[in-house]
Amino acid sequence: MKHGTLTTDNHAALWHGRFKEGPDAAAVEFETSIYVDERMAMDDIKGSKAHAKMLGETGIISKAESAKIIKGLESIQKDLESGKLKIDYSAEDIHSFIEATLTDRIGEAGKKVHTGRSRNDQIALDERLYLKRVIPEVQDKILNLVNVLAKIAEKNTDTLMPGFTHMQHAQPVTLAHHLCAWAWSLVRDNDRLSDALKRIDYSPLGSGALAGSGLPLNREMVAKELGFKGVTQNSLDSVSDRDYCIEFASCFSLIQMHLSRFCEEIVLWSTTEFGFIDLSEKWSTGSSIMPQKKNPDFAELIRGRTGKVYAQLNSLLTMMKGLPLSYDRDMQEDKEPLFNALDTVASCLTVFTYMIESAKWNKKVMAEGCEGGYLNATDVADYLVRKGMPFRTAHGVSAKAVRLAIDAGCKLEDLCIEEFKSCSDLIDEDIYDFISPRSCVEVRKTTGGPASEKVKQQIKQLKKIGGKK
Repeated sequence: MKHGTLTTDNHAALWHGRFKEGPDAAAVEFETSIYVDERMAMDDIKGSKAHAKMLGETGIISKAESAKIIKGLESIQKDLESGKLKIDYSAEDIHSFIEATLTDRIGEAGKKVHTGRSRNDQIALDERLYLKRVIPEVQDKILNLVNVLAKIAEKNTDTLMPGFTHMQHAQPVTLAHHLCAWAWSLVRDNDRLSDALKRIDYSPLGSGALAGSGLPLNREMVAKELGFKGVTQNSLDSVSDRDYCIEFASCFSLIQMHLSRFCEEIVLWSTTEFGFIDLSEKWSTGSSIMPQKKNPDFAELIRGRTGKVYAQLNSLLTMMKGLPLSYDRDMQEDKEPLFNALDTVASCLTVFTYMIESAKWNKKVMAEGCEGGYLNATDVADYLVRKGMPFRTAHGVSAKAVRLAIDAGCKLEDLCIEEFKSCSDLIDEDIYDFISPRSCVEVRKTTGGPASEKVKQQIKQLKKIGGKK
């Protein structure tokens, strides 16, 4: 840290007037947030333009001053976008930088842009504007992945594979059915983000530091100008609320958790022991010592970064847990974990989509995985249920048949009819028509089941959802 005293000019702290001395340079360095909040520059300008317009319309400042402020803000926006204007990182935050730059450009009128507002309601507004702008971009990535998974599934409605519980062979399914399961969890993720967006669609500007303003502000006008549904209803709550940061971080944690689970399966499926999937060399890495290696590093990295996203959520929850109303400086620390979680999820969604889209599936190996492990045992029981046997009794008969197959070292379907009949006289030659892997899949025609006709219905729904961008 550097020590010294900060001089007071247009770029000094907005609050310096009450103090005889400028803040120590080390103190400024410690408290500055501009490296984090600079990404909200355009949102800050957008909010300030709407605020200035309202100030002019209500007569709080003259319309000429309002127009001058708006024109000045537009010039700052243009120069930031073109790179002509560089952010001054000695400024306390992005709000201070923009206001000081505005005053440099248009003079005294620039000092009126902050009339009737506090940085407390200003930052709450900027965060909401930013999230309203960027969350749809994350949703586009989610929906794109849903669409990619649906397209892969569409090509694999007949691709048999073993389904698992407890990581043990359970029942036959198809790759399409499995990928649809991934996709539906992402659909829920997208819906959660949409729900969270509804809750931030209210403008907090005009709440002031905590108690509103004695000036005749028109909060509703600003909200309408900025595209909000309405205004927040309590000034104390408006500036102290960070529920939305926590809610979005929670949404991000769920997205990342889903990606991590998918990646865990990809890591397993890419092993020699499974051999279900062959990842593209573009999305794999090698070893510095073992020349033969082809590692699923990108799947592992996504899985590994899940802990970072969880940590950001925990950081926000811990930061807010003991804060009294209304604004406390602790809340400056809300942006870094929120932005970090968002950035991590966005990049992981992109990488996962590329990785899965370019992968190849070993259909023969997957189908062979349905041949062992007695995945058709439930179908033996269902066969007997169709003949009137109570399921609990049928379950015991099927278990007896499995025991015979285990002792004989063969598949369940390789038992001869006499062996089956030794378990139950209700079993006839037609048993074999019911217990092939394909039959086990196709008979399951309940809604959401793995039968090809039902999976095709899911794929149609998912493609429709994934196409909404």
